[in-house]
Amino acid sequence: MGFKENLKDELKYQDIKVKELAEMTGIPKGTLDHYLAEKCSAPLADAAVKIAQALNVSVEYLVTGNTVTLDNLKPEVMSISKILNRFSEKDLKLISDLINRLEKK
Repeated sequence: MGFKENLKDELKYQDIKVKELAEMTGIPKGTLDHYLAEKCSAPLADAAVKIAQALNVSVEYLVTGNTVTLDNLKPEVMSISKILNRFSEKDLKLISDLINRLEKK
């Protein structure tokens, strides 16, 4: 499956309408409709990133249907990573600064 099919599946799975995705990404609905059309091309990288971020999936997943695995990470780290993904950029900066301070001890 390609980008179009994976995007359709993810929208259905998350119960998100194209109009909602347009609002989430800032990408015009017509452009998103084009990506979902029968004969379409995949979006440019910047649009694919916006779509993936809005859906909380990787671009690799949208393009290939495969998920990125980080098997070498401890379960605790994976759990923290999922939580951190919901934080704002400002909060992530604060957390990053805290981690850097702890690392220097």
